Amino acid sequence: MHGEQMAEEYPVVSIDSDAREAVELLASRRLPGLIVVTADGTPCCVLPASQVVRFLVPSYVQDDPSLARVIDESLADRVADKLTGVTVRKLLPAEPTELPAVKHDDTVLEIAAVMARLRSPLVAVLRGKEIIGAITASRLLELVVQPH
Repeated sequence: MHGEQMAEEYPVVSIDSDAREAVELLASRRLPGLIVVTADGTPCCVLPASQVVRFLVPSYVQDDPSLARVIDESLADRVADKLTGVTVRKLLPAEPTELPAVKHDDTVLEIAAVMARLRSPLVAVLRGKEIIGAITASRLLELVVQPH
């Protein structure tokens, strides 16, 4: 089986898209991440949902999780307010990461190797520079454990 046979339609957001809308898409569809494209539609990276969580949690709480217990609940309820007026670009790690992408004719093992090496919950499937879909880790595992 090859990448194009495993790929599923998948949402794509622009690097300059509204962050709150992107996060609402992640949440409403329970996605492990989003494929991010530049203004010209070229895929540039994947925004994992875990990176969004990292953006939302204050760094001092990340450094000392016990502080989360003493934060006022009303403040915790407003954590998503950090997304107001922010673009997807701001949610991405400071250091650019390699695009988790595979070719349309890559095999299951080649795709799994890219996911494992980049620790990505999904990969974009490309034919040339065109995104033809994505493969999530759960989709890949589903295909791997199916009897042949």
